[in-house]
Amino acid sequence: MTLQANDRIVILDTETTGLEPSDGHRIIEIGCVEMVRRRHTSRHYHQYLQPDREVDAGAVEVHGITNEFLADKPRFADVVEDFIEFVRGSELIIHNAPFDVGFINHELSRLDGDWGRLEDYCTITDSLATARKMHPGQRNSLDALCKRYQIDNSGRELHGALLDARILAEVYLAMTGGQKSLSLGMESEGQGGASTDTRIRRLPTDRSPLAVIRPTEAEQEAHEAYLKVLAKAGEVQAW
Repeated sequence: MTLQANDRIVILDTETTGLEPSDGHRIIEIGCVEMVRRRHTSRHYHQYLQPDREVDAGAVEVHGITNEFLADKPRFADVVEDFIEFVRGSELIIHNAPFDVGFINHELSRLDGDWGRLEDYCTITDSLATARKMHPGQRNSLDALCKRYQIDNSGRELHGALLDARILAEVYLAMTGGQKSLSLGMESEGQGGASTDTRIRRLPTDRSPLAVIRPTEAEQEAHEAYLKVLAKAGEVQAW
């Protein structure tokens, strides 16, 4: 399968020991889920990391990841090749991207060798910026967007990178998807030749009323008999 630009999307989230990499804070969890042509695949990337420093108490209250839990986990240097390979060539969707990208680039800068920046491997889209353009003046946190788009996040008692990435994937599909035309599956012009002009066309108020053609008694009886045949065959439910 040959993928075109933006066919492969990776939704990413991280958890950290604190708020600022400039203060020595580190990544302790990375979670990614993959979509191809806006459909979920079975592939994901998930890793806890040993940060070689204490996790701030305030951060533990947010994500519940303790120093004891991280004690035997690998370091970023141990997993960087697998991580970069997973995101390489994708469009990376991140909610509040400057935060996560800043931390990842900080981790890359600490490694031996020239790993460059995350932007060298993929394109990055900030879903928070997208949400703010779509819903100006409103709350656009992940929880607020779940409520707005009726996405179930009842299992999100604490933040978690993989869980949040999966929730963000559903939010992103809802924000950027939906029915784009009333063509009921017809291809857009240039992709099959059919035109899908979706402009609103207003009818004159003095137009003649639409004719309502009702079935004859014989047609109605034949229709009901056919429905009973389908119901018996198990193809439809009898009402």
